[in-house]
Amino acid sequence: MSEHNAPAPSRRFGTGALLLVLALGLAGGAGAAWFLRAPAPPSGGAAPEAAAPTRYTCPMHPTIVSEHPGDCPICGMALVKAGSGADGGHGHDGAGVEGLATVTIDPQRQQLIGLRTVEVTRGPVGDSWRTVGKVAVDETNVHHVNVKVGGFVDTVYVDYVGRPVKRGERLFTIYSPDLLSVQQEYLLALRTRKALAEGGVATGAGDDLVDAARERLRLWDIPESEVERLEKSGKPTKNLTLYSPMTGVVTKKEIVMGHRLNEGDMPYEITDLSRVWVLADAYETDLSRIRLGMPATLSLQAFPNQAFHGKVIFIDPILDAKTRTAKVRLEFANPRGELRPEMFGEVTLRSEKREGLRIPADAIIDSGSKKVVFVALGEGKLQPREVQVGPVTGDAVEVLSGLEAGERVVTRANFLVDSESRLRASLAAMGGKER
Repeated sequence: MSEHNAPAPSRRFGTGALLLVLALGLAGGAGAAWFLRAPAPPSGGAAPEAAAPTRYTCPMHPTIVSEHPGDCPICGMALVKAGSGADGGHGHDGAGVEGLATVTIDPQRQQLIGLRTVEVTRGPVGDSWRTVGKVAVDETNVHHVNVKVGGFVDTVYVDYVGRPVKRGERLFTIYSPDLLSVQQEYLLALRTRKALAEGGVATGAGDDLVDAARERLRLWDIPESEVERLEKSGKPTKNLTLYSPMTGVVTKKEIVMGHRLNEGDMPYEITDLSRVWVLADAYETDLSRIRLGMPATLSLQAFPNQAFHGKVIFIDPILDAKTRTAKVRLEFANPRGELRPEMFGEVTLRSEKREGLRIPADAIIDSGSKKVVFVALGEGKLQPREVQVGPVTGDAVEVLSGLEAGERVVTRANFLVDSESRLRASLAAMGGKER
């Protein structure tokens, strides 16, 4: 056979090569991995290793992925390599957050998508909680005017509900035969004591009768001034005038002229509205943050430019089974009567301020199971970082862990960054499986 017709020599592993592989395998996985991944010597007959397919994605819509260059079907932008980004220099690496990867976005693209960052600062933070509250009457400032002697209404001075009254102001007069009889008994006791004193009986005789009759008048709410008038004039009055026991507003009236009143009837209810309650609902998750004495602010649509200040005075110990809420009672001063019962408004509760790390609330992406922010590392790199947050104060939220003062976090376009970060992590995982 001629030299030109001789078959090409085939490559075969000799005994020495097999022994080398076996030795590397026994030496450990690292040596075997190096041997298997080491590039084979060039040979004209060796087939080149197949390259991983290149993928292209839209900078504005990272969910658009293609194996060929082209334009985005949504916005029309040119697709870029998934591994490089708009500037051909995007990359990703592990950031310690499962399902997310660090991305690099050049300043031009950051400006295009409206990305903004803000510095993590240290400042005053505190717990705040908002809910709806309803203005209610302070039940400790309600007084029922009742009568302790039966009779007939003769004159009504306060004749409608809602009328403001002052302490000591006349409410109505009543004619009572029983009251007339008691007055006569008191006058008789006075005359008896006087006669005993003039007859030479020891001093103090008859005082018991006078004191008993006077006490009966007092128990029937006869004013002291009326008793003194009775003593001076010596004549009983047919009508008894009842006066307001407090300053407030008439919230109930069940009396008209000629009305028959019995012992124990309550013709008037007078409420002092200089101090009112606000009843708010607190969910189970909010109860741990509410404390007695916690300051509160009430805002009303009727007074949009005015804030009313009060405090928590009671937390209902029983939870409503249907709404899963507990009533929180707040006390507000109402010297001008602007807070009217049954008004609705927004209640804001705030705890005492303290120092802590703060970031804008819109910098946080809440997935339900974890809260993530993107930290600017410089040179366009944005790293996902899981954080633990505390209470919200206005538009800022307290950071308990995961960040340090001076770092910068993404506050605008962070959802676009989150989408691309997830895409990068998914592509990296897919590439690892292919290899």
